[in-house]
Amino acid sequence: MSKIHIVSNRLPLSIQQEENSFSLAPSVGGLATGMRSIYKEYGGKWIGWPGLAKDDLTEDEILEIDDKLVDEDCLAVHLSKEEINLYYEGFSNNVIWPLFHYFAQFIDYNHDYWEAYKKVNHKFAQKVLEVVDDGDIVWIHDYQLLLVPELIKSVKPNVTIGFFLHIPFPSFEVFRILPWRNELIKGMLGADLIGFHTYDYERHFFSSVRRLLGYEISFNEIHLEDRIILADAFPMGIDYDKFENMAKEIAHKPLSERSDLHRELEKYFLVSPDRKLILSIDRLDYTKGIPNRLHAFEKFLIKYPEFRNKVSLIMLVVPSRDEVEQYKLLKSEVDELVGRINGQYGGVNYTPVWYFYRSLPFENLIELYSTSDVALITPVRDGMNLVAKEYIASRINQSGVLIISEMAGAVKEMGEAIIINPNNEAEIADSIHQALTMSMEEQKRRMRYLQDRIRRYDVFKWSREFIKGMKKVEKLQHNLLAKRITPTVSRELVEHFSKAKKRAIFLDYDGTLVDFKNDPQAASPDAELHKLITALEKNEKNTVTIISGRDRETLERWLGDHKVNLIVEHGVWLKKIGEDWQMLHNISSSWKPTIRPILESFVDRTPGTFIEEKNYSLVWHYRNSEPEQGELRANELKDELREMTANHNLEIMEGNKVIEVKAGGINKGVAAMRFLSDTQYDSIIALGDDWTDEYMFRELPKSAYTIKVGMKKTEAAYKVESVKSVRNLLKELGKN
Repeated sequence: MSKIHIVSNRLPLSIQQEENSFSLAPSVGGLATGMRSIYKEYGGKWIGWPGLAKDDLTEDEILEIDDKLVDEDCLAVHLSKEEINLYYEGFSNNVIWPLFHYFAQFIDYNHDYWEAYKKVNHKFAQKVLEVVDDGDIVWIHDYQLLLVPELIKSVKPNVTIGFFLHIPFPSFEVFRILPWRNELIKGMLGADLIGFHTYDYERHFFSSVRRLLGYEISFNEIHLEDRIILADAFPMGIDYDKFENMAKEIAHKPLSERSDLHRELEKYFLVSPDRKLILSIDRLDYTKGIPNRLHAFEKFLIKYPEFRNKVSLIMLVVPSRDEVEQYKLLKSEVDELVGRINGQYGGVNYTPVWYFYRSLPFENLIELYSTSDVALITPVRDGMNLVAKEYIASRINQSGVLIISEMAGAVKEMGEAIIINPNNEAEIADSIHQALTMSMEEQKRRMRYLQDRIRRYDVFKWSREFIKGMKKVEKLQHNLLAKRITPTVSRELVEHFSKAKKRAIFLDYDGTLVDFKNDPQAASPDAELHKLITALEKNEKNTVTIISGRDRETLERWLGDHKVNLIVEHGVWLKKIGEDWQMLHNISSSWKPTIRPILESFVDRTPGTFIEEKNYSLVWHYRNSEPEQGELRANELKDELREMTANHNLEIMEGNKVIEVKAGGINKGVAAMRFLSDTQYDSIIALGDDWTDEYMFRELPKSAYTIKVGMKKTEAAYKVESVKSVRNLLKELGKN
């Protein structure tokens, strides 16, 4: 069984330094909870930073920590104070965090941060490479390690790599701001499966991949030259039973055993049984919308004065990055707002906002969840937000109302909650009123649906689903690579070819012999290609045929000096060596005036597109357009052409970033078989890259070596990765 290794910025353990030794304690948190059993069950390791700067440790202490971690199947990546400052506080939290949360004004474009980020990502990758074997699975977590997938894949291509991003992925218009955008995308594309909390984040990622790197994306598959990457949404859950069971335990505790906080809450309700509590729990961060929430609560008190003295907002703010300037300013703003609201609307027996600037033990959190009538979760941008799920799991009597921001990833699973825009203070105020006046029957109806959903998709289901996804992509890659021309297959092919007395070689042009160009006329043969063709044509055993969608004038100009046959326009024309052009099919171009205006309208509407006219076809090129707009227009064009082409016996052919309209019944398969009908060949090889070549692969005899360029599904018997691979193969064939 293959091992599964987990890689994250922090290990799932807290290391406590005592007088003469160190002790380990399990970390509390969703990721540690969900992953703890995974790597141990599959015999893997957890690789991460242990939480202590190596500058503060002696060599012996580092060895002691490493020895203790061995028992927990963990490996430490030791970092210096400078590395922590530049890589973690610097690039991770002063560049990626604000950018991915749409706070571009807080980005610090410090080149030293980037250099440290690269260096530390290399350290993590190197530590993984020390323990990973071919066939293993590596699951990498979060924005601190975006470069690690590619660093591992480049050394260990036979390892299956998963990557999960726990924060939002921004829209392309935001992501493009970053100077190192291409490097980060390429780093992530080292993974075989990329996970996000929501489809929106996945969609934004696809947009950046298309626009920055130009890779083809089909459904949730990214097509690289040598493999296919899957991306999908996996909304992270919580340990539901843990929260529910603790809530039940607390509910059944006698008063004498309850915590001080719980007893204070009980007194509060004894004094005023009709009072209501609204709960807000956040880490201090500008993404959480804490000032907006306070302004909205104040608006509520102004608009609905009957609730003064009856409703309090419990605001628990967990300290975070106190030394950073914008966090200091945020805390000052929150302190000031709380003081003003309490001073304006409070009294001797009433405090509108109960403000706690600290973290609380788990039991106290459950007490707050259990006793609060409303949870107010209003981040301006949040990857998931597990507080919302924790509140739901803790409501064992199924009362309570959740108000949640539409900008939180969790909102996608919470249609029964009250959903608000975190920037609309008036809407939040009205939502608070709606929540407080909601009937108990309605509360329970909504909560029941929410609990059923959150219970089913807990953190353990989330981790299992991701593991299942990695195994699925592992199988997909295996199936795709099954047809790959390995060195062994290559030797067999060359040996078969060398023994044959009469050999037919069919070669597509664009995407097979030359890479695609933005300008089709810029794809003329280079010196290397001329040399390869010359080597093949010199051998009298070989009959070389270029079979292409190109027009006859262009290919004759480029290859007319070679002793090769030319089949052009997908099989309309044939020019045998030393002979004139002959039309293989008696067709007409009288339909062009009807179709051309449609294509021209799409050129007018889609910047970067143009029409190429051939003798018996029209081609709309959209390689230079905005990728997403080009694909959208291509689908529109196909729909618009479909009925008209049927009436005129025309075909719509979709190539690589082109839509071509041509006469029906003509294709490369028909042309190739007609060419072969005159002569008996004992070896046939055909190479092509797009679906127009599939006709040829399908029609040629089963004994032929049909080869697809690119790792896509195909009728061909074999695959090679790229134009470079084609040329390497032709070089070998040219020697025989």
